Formats: sequence, C-alpha cells, structure tokens
Amino acid sequence: MKLVLVINTLEKGGAERVLSSLGNSLSNRAYEVTIVCLNTAVQDYPITEKVKVISLLDRKNKDTGFQRIRYAALTGIRFSKFLNRERPDFVISFMTSANLWTGTCCLLLNIPYAVSERTTPDHTLKCFNSLMKRFSYFIYKHSRAIVTPAKGIEDCMKSYPSFNRLNNYKVIRNPIFDFKTVHAGQVHSRNYILGVGRLSVVKGFDLLITAFNNLRHLDIDLLIVGEGAARQSLCKLISDLDLQGRVILTGAKDNLRSYYEQAEVFVLPSRNEGYPNALIEAMSLGCACVAFDCEFGPSEIIENEVNGVLVADQNIAMLSQGILKVLNDPVYQHKLKNRARLIRQNNDLEVISSQWEDLILFNS
Repeated sequence: MKLVLVINTLEKGGAERVLSSLGNSLSNRAYEVTIVCLNTAVQDYPITEKVKVISLLDRKNKDTGFQRIRYAALTGIRFSKFLNRERPDFVISFMTSANLWTGTCCLLLNIPYAVSERTTPDHTLKCFNSLMKRFSYFIYKHSRAIVTPAKGIEDCMKSYPSFNRLNNYKVIRNPIFDFKTVHAGQVHSRNYILGVGRLSVVKGFDLLITAFNNLRHLDIDLLIVGEGAARQSLCKLISDLDLQGRVILTGAKDNLRSYYEQAEVFVLPSRNEGYPNALIEAMSLGCACVAFDCEFGPSEIIENEVNGVLVADQNIAMLSQGILKVLNDPVYQHKLKNRARLIRQNNDLEVISSQWEDLILFNS
C-alpha cells in the first residue's frame, strides 16, 4: 500500500518526532511511505532510507500580501499534482494547516485521508474566523478519522459548535521515542532535577525555575535541556534569583536517554500540552516525574502518587512541594520509578503503529 504522511516541516517538535517515528515503523510493515513537508526546513529526526521525504516549498520570503497568495497557490498546485501522480491508498496529516491542505486536495482527488490535531484547539481552530471554522468542520467531517493523542483534545474540539456533532474521533497515544545510544559517563557532576523541552513561554520553564528557587537550600541543581526564543528571558530570571551555577540551560541535546536515567526527578511545568513526549520518555526510562495538571495529556498519563505526581495547574508552591516529597522519600521515589516504566506497555512504538495500521486498513 502507498501511504503518505503530511506535516509542515520535520524540524524539532513533538508532532514531528511522532510522525517521523510512525513513518519509519510503517515502512517496516511493507508500506511504501512518503513524508510530504509543506515547507522546506532542517530534518531534525532520523528517517530510514525506506521512507521518501519531499518538500513542496522553500518559504524564504516574508508571508505578506502577495507572497501569501503565491505560496497558497503553489502549495495547492504542487500537492495536488503529487497526489494525482502517486495516487496513494491513504493519507495522514498532522497539525491544523497540514490537515486543511490534505483534506482539500484529497477530497478533490477522491483519496481517503485522516487528520490529526496534536495540541490544544484553543490555539488553532478556536482562533479561526467563522468562515474558516466552517471550512475546517467540512474538511474534518469528511476525513476517515480525526485522530488526537489525548481524549482532552477531543473533548475541547467538541466544545465548539458543529464539532460536537462529529462522530469520527479516535484517540491514538504518542509512541515512546527509542533512544538508541547511551551517553558515556555522567551528564552532570551533581544530583539534578530535569526539565526538557523547547524554551518557550508555553513550556513553563519560568515556573519551574521559580519553584526551584523555593528549594535552593537543597544540594541539587536544575538542568533544562532545550533551545528556543525564551532563552534570554530565562537567563534574566536565573540572574534575578541569583541561581547562576545552580540552574543550567544545557541547550538542545539529540540523545536524552542518560539525562532521564540519571535525573533525581523529571518535571513537566508546561502551561499547556497536546500529549507530552518528554513526560512519557522520562517515565519509560524509570524517572520519577512531577507534572502540572495542564491541558492536555498529563492527567491521562499520570495516576497521581502511583506512577508520578500531578499538581494543580500553574501552582508553583504545590510544584515545589511535589518535587520535595520525591527527593525526601527514597522509598516513594523508587515506587514511582518502577510504576512509571509500565507506560511502555501501552505506548511502545509497535503498539501505537498497530493502532494506526488498524485505522489505515479499516478505512482504505
């Protein structure tokens, strides 16, 4: 079977990692897989030679006025020509803009497709004007499935007029990324708390640093692995709190396995999520985890005080208390680590790939 996966780019990001892993896995199941990127960008995740990757546009110019119209026309023409030439058996798209392009072109060419929302619709569909909302509803209504990684995303979509009438929703969790290699030796000379993710406001690392400031009396550091636009503001916060040398922004790392395995506790301080990959990665590698009960995902992953600690959304004092409880009680920490590893039973890549394959075969 010919299978096409569609996304904006393959730059670093949760959806991009999931789609890359899914493409690699399905290519090993005798599918002829092509990944279509709407825009050219650096490919940040490994793609097997079995998977073909193509980009429709190289958007170097600013998206203003005429350029937006030109890019839209070129995207539609090139994507339609590609689909008409290849005639795939099924198309899967990730993220709202890719979903709308996929649905439009597939409907015109009578090709079955599924769309997938990967983050809170409050930042995508809800921001559309009434015309775009009606158009999105039409595209999603005619898809073979609207796949979400968390039930909370589905419930949020159903809170919008019209979308609550759709009955083609399906939840397929994110797979755990398989880190092939282990870092040689210790990644840090002292015990540390770990945060992982893009340095952006939504990831809430300012909240984590503030919570860590409440624990400054402890003989432990805070490592935040990732890169992004919020680095400067986070550095200023670290300086203002006089935490230089105690809070380390390590930059992005390709292989996080040893960071997770050597951490005393992993913390997810996000203001919102879709279904946090970093959290399930940390749990799968036996790291005790503390997370805000943000929208969406953590409450569907963590059973509070059984396989992790879930605290009230954006409550910094409770976050500090949750971290402190894990650090001060080795027996409790050990229990959380052992139960956290069980996430592999439901989120293993082969398990998740089989669920996607069932969707493909049922709807082709």
